[in-house]
Amino acid sequence: MKDHIVFVVDDDDRMREALLELLTSADLNAVTFGSSAEYLAFAKPDLPACLILDVNLPDINGLDLQRQLAVEPHPPIVFITGHGDVPRSVRALKAGAVDFLTKPFSDADLLGAIHASIAQDRAARLTRVTLATLQQRLAALTPREREVLPLVVSGLLNKQSAA
Repeated sequence: MKDHIVFVVDDDDRMREALLELLTSADLNAVTFGSSAEYLAFAKPDLPACLILDVNLPDINGLDLQRQLAVEPHPPIVFITGHGDVPRSVRALKAGAVDFLTKPFSDADLLGAIHASIAQDRAARLTRVTLATLQQRLAALTPREREVLPLVVSGLLNKQSAA
């Protein structure tokens, strides 16, 4: 298995097939879904990822799914749509989408957004792991070590901390 995954959620069968073919030819590991519910039900592997999301879906539209996913860590989103407008694109980008592409879009634009998303997800995963490690270390400190920690971190010498 590759070290990344691209999720594609689009209700248009032909679009999903074309995107899967493009992503496969670009050596990207991809999985496609016809609805938001299928995507949500899928057991996601613990890999850096990108979510290509159509705005207009039959069950939960893409913007509502983006809002629903915002409560927990999720892959960066690249929106695609055949019916793009300024308010929707602004809403998507303000909520953290990496890009908002209107159909027809160029392969280069989509692949660039996907690579940026995967890189962003890798960095976010590293940050979460680093933070979790630091929280574990902090939790392992004795009460006295917790008392001394702010003094040491502020740059005081051992003598000064002891005083």
